[in-house]
Amino acid sequence: MNTVRDEARKLIDQLPDEATWDDVMYELYIKKKLAVALKAVEDGRVVAHDAVRKKLLAE
Repeated sequence: MNTVRDEARKLIDQLPDEATWDDVMYELYIKKKLAVALKAVEDGRVVAHDAVRKKLLAE
């Protein structure tokens, strides 16, 4: 299993040589947000788009 450090290294290695600290931080932020979102899907903690739309339009 890959550790967080391994994943961070892979991500950084994929960035261009001229990447800034902001670029690195943005990529790490997005990776974390996607991991949290995928875990929510796995756990069934999501609401279908249509259900949200119906609820918003009903109010």
